[in-house]
Formats: sequence, structure tokens, C-alpha cells
Amino acid sequence: MTPKVLFQIKLHALFHWSSFGFLMPVGIILARMSSKSKSGRSIRVLFYCHVISQIAAVLLATGGAALSLMNFENSFSNSHQRVGLALYGFMWLQPLIGFFRPERGVKVRSLWYFLHWLLGIAICATGITNVYIGLHTYHERTTKSVKLWTGLLTFELSLLLFFYLLIDRWSYMMKQGNAPIEQLRPTDNRKTYPTTLRKELGMVQE
Repeated sequence: MTPKVLFQIKLHALFHWSSFGFLMPVGIILARMSSKSKSGRSIRVLFYCHVISQIAAVLLATGGAALSLMNFENSFSNSHQRVGLALYGFMWLQPLIGFFRPERGVKVRSLWYFLHWLLGIAICATGITNVYIGLHTYHERTTKSVKLWTGLLTFELSLLLFFYLLIDRWSYMMKQGNAPIEQLRPTDNRKTYPTTLRKELGMVQE
């Protein structure tokens, strides 16, 4: 394997790692954050950041695919190539679904949201799996160790997953530091009601 081919393989891996292993998960996190936000301005900013990150992810993955088609042997005889081919088709379908988003209040909005969410999660998870498969394939063909890169990818994805799970619990965690608001007990109502009523009757009689 020539140094030029090795460089192209590494560039292909970098494009797909950046796309499926970073930008797509970040886009999912941004969408999750926007659903938890109560500020209209924050929701808009998070939404546009989500769109930008996903467009960048699709473009990077497309660049990686172009490198593969132009410079590598594509017999589609291994899992990495076959999964990648199917992935590219669904990857371009997802932004089209996102573009034709129904307005809120329309009946098909719930179905659209479920389809967009499910397809996005499936593409991201399959893409990450294929990055791992690609690292393993690289090791088989070059006999070079990929333990460091596999470990770094796993560490990075673990951090992103932790942050994704933290979004759901963050507001609850923040509330734990606040003093609870004491509610008026039923016994207090019984004690104060007659007194208040007597005062009002006295004012009427006067």
C-alpha cells in the first residue's frame, strides 16, 4: 500500500469520524437542548446550530464517500463498504425529510417528528458502528494498531452520551439546591377561615 493511498484512507477516516462520530451526535444533542429550552431566542439559535452541524456532517461524509469512490477498490465485498453504501442513501434522505417539515398543529407533524428522529438516530448509530468497522478493516489490511484511535473514539462518544443524558436531569439537579416551597396545610385553612370571615362580617355591619 503506497503512502498516497494510506494518506487518502486516513483522510477518508477523518471525514467520517468528524461526520458520524462528532457532528451528527452534536446535532442530536442540540435538538434535545432546544426541546428543553423555554426561551424563544434560545430555541431558534439551537435549531439553526442543529441544522448547520447536520449539513456540515452530510458534506463531510459525502467528501469521504467521494474519496472512497475515486481512489479505493470498491468491490463491496466487505461489511464496511456495504454498510457505507446504504448509509449514504439514507444520509441524504434525512435532510430532505427535515426540509419538508410540517407546521406545528398539523396532524402529520407527530408522524414527521417520529420519522425524522428515528432516522437520525439510526443513521448516527450505524455511521458510528461503521467507523469502528473501518478502523478494524484498516488494522487487518495494514497490520497497524488502531487501539489508540478506537479508545479515543470511545472516550469522545462516552462524553457526548453523558452530556445527552445530563440534559434531561440538569433542571432537576438544579432544583435540588433550592429550598422547598411550603404549602398551606388544610389545618391552617380551618384556623384562618373563621377569623377572616368574622372580620369581613364586622366591616359589613359597620
